[in-house]
Amino acid sequence: MSNQEVGKAVAALLEQVRAIQARGIDREALREIVGLLEKLAERRDFFNFASFPPPAASEGKTATRYRLNDDGDDSPTLYLNSLLPGKKTVPHNHETWAIIVAVEGTEFNRVYLRTDDGSDPEFARLQLEREVTVQPGSPIAFLGDDIHDIRVEGDRPTLHFHLYGRPLEALSGRYGVQPDGKLQNYNRNQMEPSTPVVYA
Repeated sequence: MSNQEVGKAVAALLEQVRAIQARGIDREALREIVGLLEKLAERRDFFNFASFPPPAASEGKTATRYRLNDDGDDSPTLYLNSLLPGKKTVPHNHETWAIIVAVEGTEFNRVYLRTDDGSDPEFARLQLEREVTVQPGSPIAFLGDDIHDIRVEGDRPTLHFHLYGRPLEALSGRYGVQPDGKLQNYNRNQMEPSTPVVYA
């Protein structure tokens, strides 16, 4: 397996994703994209902990996000995330559609309904809608206004694809919801930089 082969596989997937996105994204389109991404997740010769190692707990990190393409601020962007046990997030939206497909490990998701009217730009009221265990064969998909949080438990890190309609780095309207309902800009307050992957 060469790094260039990985790059070609990622590029081929994203070409198909862009064609679907051009027709319009709804939940049916997301299911179609999920199927494509699950096939890529089966390429364990490409995507594994040896090639994409988890973060070093000794350095105080709980997450490493590998950015697998850079096709501009308006193009679908694929990341490979490795999270350590203990990693968790506040409830947050994505501003664009998003899909999580597992290669290895388990991530617990809680999906919320926003029950306030959205009139207060600094506050949201959430109600738990469902819980989803994301693991190999059990993906999850979101539209831009959907809200979820994640946590990783146990003793194994994760290795999961996160695919977004636009790169995370280009999104300014993502918000996180604090336990008291106060909103904060998610990227500015919660997101660490991605690690770009170069296909030499």
